[in-house]
Amino acid sequence: MSLSQTYPGINVGWFAPLRLMNFCLIFWAIVGWLGFPSYTQTSFYLYCFVTLAALISQVFLRRTDYRLLFRVLIALTFVAEIVNEAGIVYSTGSLYSPFSILFLLTIVSSAMVYRLVGTLLIATCASLTFAFVTGININLPVQENLFSQPLGGSFFNADDAHFYSTFLHILIFYLVAFIAGYLAEKLQSKGIELDSASAALKKARLETGDILWHLNCGLVTIDQDGEIVYFNRTAESILGLSEAEVSGKHCRGIFVNQLTPLSENLMAVLNSQQRLSRSEFVIKRGDSTEVPIGLSTSTLYDEKFDTRGVIAIFQDLTEAKMFEQRIRQADKMAAIGELSACIAHEIRNPLASISGSVEVLKNSLYLEGDNDKLLSLIIKESTRLNKILSDFLLYACINRLELRKVEILGLISEVIEVARRHPSYRNNIRIRPISHENVVYISGDEDYLKQMLINLLVNAFEAIGDSGGSVQIETDAELDNGEIKLSVRDTGPGIPFEQLGKVFMPFHSTKKSGSGLGLSIVSRLADAMEGRVEASSELGLGTEFCLYLKKYDKANLNAEMDNQGHESITQLS
Repeated sequence: MSLSQTYPGINVGWFAPLRLMNFCLIFWAIVGWLGFPSYTQTSFYLYCFVTLAALISQVFLRRTDYRLLFRVLIALTFVAEIVNEAGIVYSTGSLYSPFSILFLLTIVSSAMVYRLVGTLLIATCASLTFAFVTGININLPVQENLFSQPLGGSFFNADDAHFYSTFLHILIFYLVAFIAGYLAEKLQSKGIELDSASAALKKARLETGDILWHLNCGLVTIDQDGEIVYFNRTAESILGLSEAEVSGKHCRGIFVNQLTPLSENLMAVLNSQQRLSRSEFVIKRGDSTEVPIGLSTSTLYDEKFDTRGVIAIFQDLTEAKMFEQRIRQADKMAAIGELSACIAHEIRNPLASISGSVEVLKNSLYLEGDNDKLLSLIIKESTRLNKILSDFLLYACINRLELRKVEILGLISEVIEVARRHPSYRNNIRIRPISHENVVYISGDEDYLKQMLINLLVNAFEAIGDSGGSVQIETDAELDNGEIKLSVRDTGPGIPFEQLGKVFMPFHSTKKSGSGLGLSIVSRLADAMEGRVEASSELGLGTEFCLYLKKYDKANLNAEMDNQGHESITQLS
């Protein structure tokens, strides 16, 4: 609890010196001038005690519970001070004492606490005390000195002079009290207005600063000379520069090398004084990371419409580009799927007839040498072609699946047992399942989930080959967006960067016997389950495929199924 909190608007800077000056003057008058007479000792000790108690309460008792105690101690301090001043005046000439000015100092200092009404009350106490002291001392002989000359003369007798002198002192007390109290009231109201305006201005500045600082878009402002004036948090994150590095520096000197397109756009707008609605370019940060940027700029004018600078707002388009690429890939795969379905149906029936006829001929005829090898080759290639057509049909027929509750950890254990029986599995390949939870439920189709995981495991086995290695299947806890991350990581040779973006494209395969549909089917199934799959790889370290699947939520799943049911009824009707 501070003095300004107890008495709002108080000028603490003036109050404390005035109180100290009053105390020092009273101490000097009683101890130094009067020699500390016995009749003043009790009141002086009381005055020292309450003054010290008020000081201690202000410094150490900061809780609001002690506010009333502090007010009482301040009031007692003024009362004790007036009593001691009365004793000093009584001992130094009463009505003609030069120390009557001490009452004025008390009245002025009280105005800083009690304002107008309280100050008038203190002035009343001082006036009554002064009148009492001069009244009881009226008939006592007064030592002749500079201040003891009565106001006698031809117009007044001694009694009249005493009355008018007392009245004049009291009038001065009230006049000073009124002026000091009035000024204190005005000072308080102006102080409150100033504090309110200052708080509002500070709040406006904080709100504006917070809004600009926490924007999800990068914000850079330059002045008419091209120097950077403002640089927010997102701009720091996108460009890899701190505000301290760029503030007050020219944009051409900061945005250099791979960041040059940004400075060129800013200076072009500054020189042409025309806004740039939208532009896109790629920058490279200090850590060699390439970031696609979408930039919009506007010219900043003053009240005379002179150019003050340029405001640039930009965004990191990495996620948007990835999403756009996924949409294009999904559209491409959907078109290929439709074409695949048509081709597969047209080829599969004649192929079945050819394959069946060749098997009948082989069983009916006795062939030797090249003829027998040719028939065996026809049957083998027909079987392989039939498998490709089956994958074609699976790829083409994947639509919106009926999502159900699936316990993924148990399913992973089953998939591992199946994968170990695949021809591509080797005994020197170690499969390591890792989970941070004991039970994890997701929304999906159990059969298709098994197929996705088997495809990923077989792909990892084939990547490792005969050299041996490990495959890690890790299930992470729920992510912030409600997804479950399932990753399959191998220790194979890795995939070159230029090939990594094509792994989910149909018919793209680096294997001699591969159809190029395994990972494409995984991607299609992930999309059908409202999830996604991503790939990352480092040459010599291995490859990781991450499946992001929806966590099982019974309420949401029932709502989706109800919507599907309503849609089906609507279509039937």
